[in-house]
Amino acid sequence: MGVVASTMAAKFAFFPPNPSSYGVVEDGGGKLKMTEVEGRNNVDVLRLETKRGTHIVAVYFKNPLAKLTVLYSHGNAADLGQMYDLFAELSIHLQVNLMGYDYSGYGKSTGKPSEQNTYADIEAAYRCLLETYGVKQEDIILYGQSVGSGPSVELGSRLPRLRAVVLHSPIMSGLRVMHPVKRTYWFDIYKNIDKIPFIECPVLVIHGTADDVVDCSHGKQLWEMCKQKYEPLWVNGGNHCDLELYPEYIKHLKKFIAAIMKSPHWKTISIPCTHLLDNPRNSTDCRSRSSIDQRDHLDNPRHSTDCRSRSSIDQRDTMSTDQKEKPRASMDQREKSRTSVDKRERSRKLIDLADRTSNSMEHLEKPRKSIDRFGDMMRSAVLCNIDCFKPTRAKA
Repeated sequence: MGVVASTMAAKFAFFPPNPSSYGVVEDGGGKLKMTEVEGRNNVDVLRLETKRGTHIVAVYFKNPLAKLTVLYSHGNAADLGQMYDLFAELSIHLQVNLMGYDYSGYGKSTGKPSEQNTYADIEAAYRCLLETYGVKQEDIILYGQSVGSGPSVELGSRLPRLRAVVLHSPIMSGLRVMHPVKRTYWFDIYKNIDKIPFIECPVLVIHGTADDVVDCSHGKQLWEMCKQKYEPLWVNGGNHCDLELYPEYIKHLKKFIAAIMKSPHWKTISIPCTHLLDNPRNSTDCRSRSSIDQRDHLDNPRHSTDCRSRSSIDQRDTMSTDQKEKPRASMDQREKSRTSVDKRERSRKLIDLADRTSNSMEHLEKPRKSIDRFGDMMRSAVLCNIDCFKPTRAKA
């Protein structure tokens, strides 16, 4: 019964483009590349195996100025070929590395689309960032658009040290899109409203006020349930598939990235994350155990303080006047050396800053001009079927 209900729900949710908007081929050196899109030297094309046995296609856009990495889960009725230009623009304007992937059954990914497969898909992409590119969890931003909010919230609820999560036209759950139910049923899919309170990092919600596919109330209720709320963006007049056309979209994203760049990392939380993805509920235990260990470690500071104070008292008692004078002279020498080191360090920083500024200005001159064309570029992209959550009628 449950399998049947979930299968029925899945039919309402998934509309992979048919045929795919791109192809994947190998070049002479065995490296994968996408067809039907503009070739870029800073883009890696990958095939990733998921724990459910499917092979998904992913793309990784590299930005030399990036300190953060976005893992982007796209919306419905779209594939990587249609999202390619947007990914390139976001990587440039936000100065981030960006990985996008196709769900099982989308584009050139194998298998069939389902809720559980999308969870395995995003996990495979996440593991690739960690293992292949050496990205740290605290430097990753999950970005989920429409249906992509499901796998993003699922993964985000299990990773306590993420830098941030962005939800773009998100859904509270699959059933709530079609019917305004007040509670979660066992056969529902993508139960974001129940999972989002477990996301520990800042969450940005973007939603159009005129969204006629997923009502704006979905975004607002999800935002209300967040632990760490960032200023949301309610795009006045924005629909489900056109938010990228509005100037405030990219401006607000840049503001968000700048804000979280200044926020402290989650490095102070010592959490073993090896099995977090396999055992979601154990992540709570991991947090409590680590915090208990930290408390135990911090409960005995007085002993160390007493040891230091006793030793220092003994040293003071045995130290002669001549011995006290020598440290003063050495301290003067240290101050002089520190001053010279500081001067050298400042000059190096100034030179590095000048080099970076000149390089970044040359690198970003084109992006500044292209930001004016951001909306025009997006108008030509088919990102989502406007009826992507509405069941198709049987032909007479």
